[in-house]
Parts: sequence; C-alpha cells; structure tokens
Amino acid sequence: MTHTTAAAPLATSERKVDRLLAHYEESHRHPTNELIHFVAIPAIMLSIVGLLFAIHPWVAYAFVAASLVYYALLRSPAFLITMLALTVLALVAVHAMGTAVAPVSAAIFVVAWIFQFVGHKIEGKKPSFFEDIQYLWVGPLFVLSKLFVKLGIRW
Repeated sequence: MTHTTAAAPLATSERKVDRLLAHYEESHRHPTNELIHFVAIPAIMLSIVGLLFAIHPWVAYAFVAASLVYYALLRSPAFLITMLALTVLALVAVHAMGTAVAPVSAAIFVVAWIFQFVGHKIEGKKPSFFEDIQYLWVGPLFVLSKLFVKLGIRW
C-alpha cells in the first residue's frame, strides 16, 4: 500500500522523502502528538546543535553540514533551502546563548524529549527513530511538510 503526504510532493513519482514522510506520519496522527512535535522537534534540533557546540563549535558545524548533506540527498529543494535557513537561525541562537549554551541546551533537550514521549504515549505508538535512526532527521521535515501544506508550498 502506498501512502503520500497530503498535498505534497513536487514530483509525480514517489521519492524517498515522500516514503519517509508517509511512514513517519503513521505514528504521528493524533492532533495532540502532532502539536507536541511541532514545538519539541525544533527545540530538540536546537538543543542538539547547542550541546555539540558546547563540546566544540566544529563538532556542531560538522553535524549541521552532515545533516544538510542528508537533506540534499533527499532531492527536495524546498526542504533543503528551508533547513539551510533554519540551520543558520539555530547557529545564531546557539551563539547568542554564549557561555550558557551547555546548560540551556541540556534543559531544552530533556524537556523536549519528555514532551515527545508524552506525545507518543497519547498516540499509542513508539517513535519512528526506534526503527531507524534517520527518522531523527525526518522529524523536522514532517513539521515543515505540515507547514508547507498550510502555505500551499509544494516540495
């Protein structure tokens, strides 16, 4: 059975990004879980960049570069451009945290993950990344795909 994400794909043939989003959406249908994810996923991504930055800025830069390569390989210019812009914003935010980057990022990370697991308890399904780690990178695309649908943007 083939699933497609609502309103969505730019191409008529199903791409890897479309398959990943369709699978991800299967465990993110409950409105409360979706709402939690819309807040928690960006927070988690920010916190990961912040924690890596606290280890060493180049570790964070390497992580975001590798993440952007992953997004480029999914062949969706809309997602890639948006993730590039969000990455720049995340790095600006991390730099703005200054010496508080480690404790602030750690607090954001813990709180956001607690909410994620609450959302999945409500949903009644386990997080997708338990099946495949790449779903940690698909989560932000899920949030963007929902935003893009509301804005009428094709990806």
